[in-house]
Amino acid sequence: MIHFFTKNIGWKLLSLAIAVLIWIAVASEPELSTFVSVPVEFQGIPEDIEISSHPLETVTLELRGPAGELKEVRDTRGAVVLNLSDVTPGEHTFTIGQQRTRLPRGVQLIRAIPSQLRMEFERRITRSVPVDVSFYNSPNSAYEIAQYSVSPQKLAIIGPESRVSAVKAAVTDRIDVSSVVGTSEFHVNAYVQDPYVEFQSPPYVTVRVTMKKKGEPAPVKTP
Repeated sequence: MIHFFTKNIGWKLLSLAIAVLIWIAVASEPELSTFVSVPVEFQGIPEDIEISSHPLETVTLELRGPAGELKEVRDTRGAVVLNLSDVTPGEHTFTIGQQRTRLPRGVQLIRAIPSQLRMEFERRITRSVPVDVSFYNSPNSAYEIAQYSVSPQKLAIIGPESRVSAVKAAVTDRIDVSSVVGTSEFHVNAYVQDPYVEFQSPPYVTVRVTMKKKGEPAPVKTP
């Protein structure tokens, strides 16, 4: 037993001495107070739930602790972490306390600004909306649009229920037909203005346009 404790005793004493020096260095660090802006992070949000209000991206924390540990918070180690695993549709308020912050050991949260975060949650839904084609034709052009077709005619969008329900159509980038004579085909993107709504698949559409001289009858559309 004595041999076990005396084996490599030099290295053990050196390790102990280093540990003591580190403790002394940390203990002798001045305790400071500071304000630090940290990101807000979310974890565990259910797959069928969406945040429908604009979430606050950063929170200012008043902190107290050793100078070295406070520096680590500034170096992006700190964060406000909200567990959303139990949220349901509706409005929810989260109070920011020590238990909802990720901070180095020894750093104390004095207060958060703001001290609470209120967010609105909705069911995530999917819905198909028609594609509206946007055209531009020069007033000086001798031709006008006789007929056009778009494929696909509808696109699937996904997002918070109220926002998805409010979208009437997906609108294409504007197509300039000023120089088109006869029939031409365009490949363009479609978009929706609500930033909380996204497309379920890439919003690429093909638009086929047939032009005619102004004043002439439109060609008969083939089935």
